[in-house]
Amino acid sequence: MNLFIQVYHIVRDILHLPLRLHENTRQKKLVEEVKEEEKARNERRQQEQGVATEEKKPEEIAIKKQDGAAGELKRINFNYVVVNSFGQTIKSSFEAASESEVRAFLINEGYKIVSITPQKGINWNLEIGSKKMTTGELTFALTQLSTYIRAGIPLIDSVRILAKQTVNPSKRKVYERIVYDLVTGENFSKALENQSNVFPRLLVNMIKTAEMTGDLPTVLDEMSEYYDSIEKTKKQMLSALIYPIVILVVAIAVVVFCLVYVVPSFVSMYESSDSSLPAITLITLSMSSFLQNHYLILIIIVAALITTYVLTFRNVKSFRKFMQTVYMKTPVIGKIIIYSEVSMFTKTFASLINHNVNITQSMDVLSKISNNEIYKEIIDKAINTLQKGGKISESFRGNWAFPVVAYEMLVTGESTGQLGVMMEKVADHYSSLHQTAIGAIKSLIEPVTIIVLAFAVGFILLSIFIPMFDVYSTIST
Repeated sequence: MNLFIQVYHIVRDILHLPLRLHENTRQKKLVEEVKEEEKARNERRQQEQGVATEEKKPEEIAIKKQDGAAGELKRINFNYVVVNSFGQTIKSSFEAASESEVRAFLINEGYKIVSITPQKGINWNLEIGSKKMTTGELTFALTQLSTYIRAGIPLIDSVRILAKQTVNPSKRKVYERIVYDLVTGENFSKALENQSNVFPRLLVNMIKTAEMTGDLPTVLDEMSEYYDSIEKTKKQMLSALIYPIVILVVAIAVVVFCLVYVVPSFVSMYESSDSSLPAITLITLSMSSFLQNHYLILIIIVAALITTYVLTFRNVKSFRKFMQTVYMKTPVIGKIIIYSEVSMFTKTFASLINHNVNITQSMDVLSKISNNEIYKEIIDKAINTLQKGGKISESFRGNWAFPVVAYEMLVTGESTGQLGVMMEKVADHYSSLHQTAIGAIKSLIEPVTIIVLAFAVGFILLSIFIPMFDVYSTIST
């Protein structure tokens, strides 16, 4: 391990040596510009306020911490073009109080500056990709950070490595902002909290706990495993849904093709015959005629229904709670949802408790990271119970969304003082049940979808061939 650390520092110094020599003169000039800018700014303040101010000290750092104090300059957006140590040109933007801060930050990060221009007007610089970290990206980043820190690389250098190896511009800006906050004196958890739209609240709270205990690598590893388990659960759910969705799409395509192209070719033959058509054929002909004449209206109606459902589900709490209740009480599917929610809840709860986060704060974190309104209500009830001096298990007693086994384990954990351990066991148990339920539904879906497809196609074929027999019998007589 020591050999790895020595090699890392030697390689880093060799790579940065030419750039440092090249930028040495520019750095000195930059410091002078910053001093002059600060001096002029202070003189303007003296003139406006009539209050004498002291000269800035020569050792003042070029990159200043923006902490919301009085007299703070408002941050504006700067577009920049730089060249990294590999000769690659990078175009992005950065928020700072002045161009000098941006220049100092970029030079400190080892970039060769091509241009820095302030953003004028509305910021239309929309970058490809979302800044929101996916669970897969979080798992990779946390694993990398833990590895670098365990190898003796400082945290700020570890984040710099992540920034430089990131191809996505929006994600690179996220890491650069973390580096900037760390340089200005913020701790790691605060740097993550400053980008609350990117990093989960649970991760921020766990990093805060790690900073208090001084064991950041262990927490990073545990959170990496946690998000990795979430990613695996999502993939299992997707794999269970992909097959029936594909079959459903194929079935709809086959039915539409038959109704639009096959059935109309027999209409003239049926009309020329004097025999009456059976009800099954009349239904099929009506469906065919409706699709041909009103397909555009049908598409608009379906699109409108889907859009309305999605928007209502996202924005109307009562509707979201109602639909989640319906899903959770649906046979087979309901068990999968409950097992997943209970497993996720207990796994997160155990992680918080095992890192000495108090129960009330743990419940507060859980209420903010859960997307299920039923469990949010249970957690809010638990918070109120704890504030009144009661036990957390009182809020979960007899609730249909929290299985009896999980409740009994929760009570046992409270009474024995081993709540974290018990919650881990519950998480493992329901995670196993969740995987078993997914396997069962996958094996159940296949025959059901085949039967549905066979019924739909068979219905159309029967509606076509039954009148043909009648026509044939009429002709033969």
